[in-house]
Amino acid sequence: MITVNPDSVERVRIESLEYNGSAAQVKDVTVQWLSRSGKDAQGAPAYGLRLFTVGPGGEIPTHDHFYVQTMYILSGSFECWEANSDTGEITERSVVGPGRVVYVPSMEPHGMRNMSSTEAATFLCCIGNVDGEGCTSGVCY
Repeated sequence: MITVNPDSVERVRIESLEYNGSAAQVKDVTVQWLSRSGKDAQGAPAYGLRLFTVGPGGEIPTHDHFYVQTMYILSGSFECWEANSDTGEITERSVVGPGRVVYVPSMEPHGMRNMSSTEAATFLCCIGNVDGEGCTSGVCY
């Protein structure tokens, strides 16, 4: 067993994300890896729990990734969106606050922004890499 005090975990600023062959700027977002385990084919964690802090008006632009993720909103309010994978056009928007959960399937284009212009917002994000059959570490769903 490993125990971690999040205050002692390095905060890493995310500067940009790649989406459809282009780099998109990330605005005022840091991540702390609270736990991680295993590696996928590219060396990324097969499982991870991350703590995100999004500054006032901060934004994670539309992007996608192979892993599935579940986000638990701790503080603040976020506008979350889903986009069409072919056009990039936003197809669905939701506003979520503390205690709400957001699940994003593998390769679904999505993004989010902190709705406050004065307060930071935070969320926990659990990721799990999946294989071609929708399996994570041998568990299929």
